[in-house]
Amino acid sequence: MTIKPLCDRVVIKMTEAEETTKSGIILAGNAKEKPVIAEVVAVGPGGVVDGNQVDMYLKKGDKVLISKYAGTEVKLDGEEYTILRQSDVLAIVE
Repeated sequence: MTIKPLCDRVVIKMTEAEETTKSGIILAGNAKEKPVIAEVVAVGPGGVVDGNQVDMYLKKGDKVLISKYAGTEVKLDGEEYTILRQSDVLAIVE
């Protein structure tokens, strides 16, 4: 199955959380922070949203920075994805 987002929606897949700190300390499962960097999996076509023209500037494969609790989490074929509006993306990570 594939996900095709509508309008100004973007489908992202979260990156794995770091399991060790920079100094080499291994973190327990509950001590890990929710990751905020994700990879764009699919992008909607844009168009008119709430009476305003929305152009999509994100593309598949972009690494993006999002707020910790943005979007709606969905599970499809055993994979977890998040669907959110393009405006909920804080930055592109290069």
